Amino acid sequence: MEHHDILIIGSGFGGQCAAINLLKRGFTDFLILERRDFMGGTWCQNSYPGAAVDVQSPLYSISHEPYVWSQMFVEQAELEAYTHHVIDKYKLRERTQTGCNVTGVRWDEAAQRWEVQAEAGGLMTARVVINASGPLSTPVVPPFSGRDSFAGATFHTNNWQHDVNLKGKRVAIIGSGASAAQVIPAIAPEVGQLHVFQRTPHWVLPRPDRRFSWLERKLLAFTPLHKLLRTLIYWQLEARVIGFKYSHTALKLFAQKTALRHIHRQIKDPALRAAVTPDYTLGCKRVILSNTLYPALARKNVTLHTTASGIAEITPTGIRTRDGQDVPLDVIVYSTGYDATDGVISYPVVGREKRTLADFWAEFPRAYLGTCMPGFPNFFVVTGPNTGIGHTSAIFVIEAQMNYIMHSLQAMQQAGKRAVEVRPEAEAAYTGMIHREMAQTVWKSGGCHSWYQSKSGHVIAMFPGFSFSFRRLANRFKAADHTLA
Repeated sequence: MEHHDILIIGSGFGGQCAAINLLKRGFTDFLILERRDFMGGTWCQNSYPGAAVDVQSPLYSISHEPYVWSQMFVEQAELEAYTHHVIDKYKLRERTQTGCNVTGVRWDEAAQRWEVQAEAGGLMTARVVINASGPLSTPVVPPFSGRDSFAGATFHTNNWQHDVNLKGKRVAIIGSGASAAQVIPAIAPEVGQLHVFQRTPHWVLPRPDRRFSWLERKLLAFTPLHKLLRTLIYWQLEARVIGFKYSHTALKLFAQKTALRHIHRQIKDPALRAAVTPDYTLGCKRVILSNTLYPALARKNVTLHTTASGIAEITPTGIRTRDGQDVPLDVIVYSTGYDATDGVISYPVVGREKRTLADFWAEFPRAYLGTCMPGFPNFFVVTGPNTGIGHTSAIFVIEAQMNYIMHSLQAMQQAGKRAVEVRPEAEAAYTGMIHREMAQTVWKSGGCHSWYQSKSGHVIAMFPGFSFSFRRLANRFKAADHTLA
């Protein structure tokens, strides 16, 4: 049986940040477990056509690892290169076991350690487990009637099949969210016919992208200028919270009007305009940034199917719609999102007194600082419940969580203890505060149902406030909120 002081599950930005912070603080006995055969997470896995970041690149990066980006919103290949740059700089490959899918985690009370079961790695133990598998790592394909009968190629955008030639083919994209909004313009000029099956339209804002000139890239390589640009972008994005939480009127007057103008500028057909115009407040669902989606939907070889003409069943030759049409297809692409709410962790976790995390989360996922739960000592969740940020870089929040996790480990070390655990009353107070604050946000009261919400109706994906507020909360370890044993 293999023993480590700390096991990190997942090698994306969350896992990388955890490993780097451990190294900087002298915790060297750790191993990263990665279920795929390669490291890197989101930007190494999602290689679908058009894949790109929707937060400005100088901000969407690890704060102490600047990079000379080629443009404001970089594409997947450059983000993958950055990911490998970070992995190689800190020599994380030699501390990672790939092809190691974790199937269960159980707390051994007597040994004060976690037992971690993996398909390839067998049974391992660790004093501390940091789950960094990410909320957008388990793709979901709805159980459409006849789904498995289709004779053509089918795949999810998370696992794009690059060997499938789309040129001249009849293709369906099922879904209309962020990934679909990038795929549709990328493949529309190439395919013969493109059928887009939209359940609910999303608000789309112009994408303020631009390529950096040679001189700008040279200047951005100068760290103080890079930090200045990063700071300016951060505060510009942070201002969006005012609309998302404190003034829905301002949100409608400014951002939503901009989105409506965007529709009217780019789509001339009144019926198509109506089909892509949401009936809820901007921000309630994830806002899409795109200059190319609407022109793609308006192409002659593209057909948008709304709920009325949505999917009744999938047949061996294509899709039968609710209004009785048979749509012949060669390829079906699922852009149907991820198990990002009730399935934050994909494997069973058994804590003290044999209590399962599934039981603790039975009503809705919850965690103190979105990071730890009572009854699960030395178990930390990166990008856990209510750590999502709809207006700025997720990496900013990951780094804030790292501050809390490292303070927890150091508090345990300094006290000569083996376990740290949040008190139930501290978690309950924190969760109560989160959902009181959430009531006034657009995610709760914007008139839509989204993946931000649990099946219970609680918004469990988003943090209801400014990202600097979350960082302030996570920046120090409150001893009174924890027990050390």
